[in-house]
Amino acid sequence: MSRQRRARTRPWTAVVLVVALAGAGFGLYWFQPWKLWQDETVREALPGAVDAPKAPAGAPPTGASPAPAPAGPRTLASGELISHEHATSGTVKLLRLADGSHVLRLEGLDTSNGPDLRVWLTDAPVKEGRAGWHLFDDGNHVSLGALKGNKGSQNYAVPKQVDVSRYSSVSIWCDRFDVSFGAAELART
Repeated sequence: MSRQRRARTRPWTAVVLVVALAGAGFGLYWFQPWKLWQDETVREALPGAVDAPKAPAGAPPTGASPAPAPAGPRTLASGELISHEHATSGTVKLLRLADGSHVLRLEGLDTSNGPDLRVWLTDAPVKEGRAGWHLFDDGNHVSLGALKGNKGSQNYAVPKQVDVSRYSSVSIWCDRFDVSFGAAELART
């Protein structure tokens, strides 16, 4: 091969190499494949649970009965998570706290980690299999925030202006790829 011909192929090789590296970098950023091997476990306490006050050590018992404990959270609706795009399990509870506010609680959550996962309160029906993967952004939904961890128990405050009676399901939603990792139908209690 002549020198002149080799000199002409070098710029193309450099351009192809730069484009390939940029594409690989973008792909890694977009898909974040390392998250498939990273688990984030969250163990939040049930909101509104209050421990009874304890007498100081060595204090003599009093004859009066202790004051009644404040009412704890009340379960308004609950459901079991089913798998969609990724294997997902756990329980979802919609709670009303003593102050009238609402919290969505995920208990025993076990799903895959992924990029841009959100917890959505939705009005969409929960369907098994591939038919249920893309439904939740078709109707009304409220994002309660980023998923705190892909395992464990965690709480999500429902904004005060949200009428919880308008929503019938919960989705662990991947906002980057518009797909549900798992969902639960909320059965009123």
